Amino acid sequence: MHILLTGGTGLIGRALCRHWASQGHQLTVWSRSPERVAGLCGESVRGIGRLEELGEEPLDAVINLAGAPIADRPWTSKRKRLLWASRIGLTEHLVAWLENRTHKPALLISGSAVGFYGDGGERELHEDSPPVSEDFAAQLCGAWEETAMRAEALGIRVIRVRTGLVLAADGGFLKHLLLPFKLGLGGPVGKGRQWMPWIHLADQIGLIDFLLRQPGAEGPYNACAPQPVRNVEFAKALGRTLHRPAVMPLPAPVLRIGLGELSGLLLGGQRALPSRAIEAGYVFRFTDLNVALADLLGRH
Repeated sequence: MHILLTGGTGLIGRALCRHWASQGHQLTVWSRSPERVAGLCGESVRGIGRLEELGEEPLDAVINLAGAPIADRPWTSKRKRLLWASRIGLTEHLVAWLENRTHKPALLISGSAVGFYGDGGERELHEDSPPVSEDFAAQLCGAWEETAMRAEALGIRVIRVRTGLVLAADGGFLKHLLLPFKLGLGGPVGKGRQWMPWIHLADQIGLIDFLLRQPGAEGPYNACAPQPVRNVEFAKALGRTLHRPAVMPLPAPVLRIGLGELSGLLLGGQRALPSRAIEAGYVFRFTDLNVALADLLGRH
């Protein structure tokens, strides 16, 4: 199978490349730095700087994961424009290119996030749940999905993967937490009651691979473990794994002063459940947070 990836040099993209290369698939990554692709994704993975380099080479599937990190810095007007362009602008370009191809891939798997729902409070959020707030993250994810869905008019089946907080040993969400927690400075954010829809990287890769191989799969899928936890429970679990206390709260007012609008992303949450993935037959490897953290961070 020939698979084209955007965002292939990111945490999820690199892991997908390793997984699919081991299965013998032909992989192409569209990147701003194509010369770095082989080193980051694997020697067999081809990097291209322009989609036009593919010409009319047959493509079986496109995996669209590109997007600047959403929580790396405050949401200034400039940052918001970058977040929008790196998701919606890039996806518009991708769909326009697909429209002009004579031979179109059968499937587009496009990234999104549980931020699609906004701050859900105590509501259980399934794939058919509408957004419950109109914050920037919800608007961003909604526009991202809407843009990807335009490929359906081209006869391409579209899957939207609403990813939660990806837990990995060498990057992602945990990377920013390890140092303060190792120093004994970790703890809940705000009151700690917000829900955290987490997923182990192995299940993120497993679910995308599963959906790639399901001929009837389409529409949205929540990519998060079946047992979300509250922020305070997550902090305690991470503290136990690292053998450190986790009692230093980060007060909401301090977060709002330091991060502005971005603080809402950390103080809110989603009690998102992977209903459609389970109904389709995907079996999660990691459903317990303590087991997932031990698997990832046991050496610490």
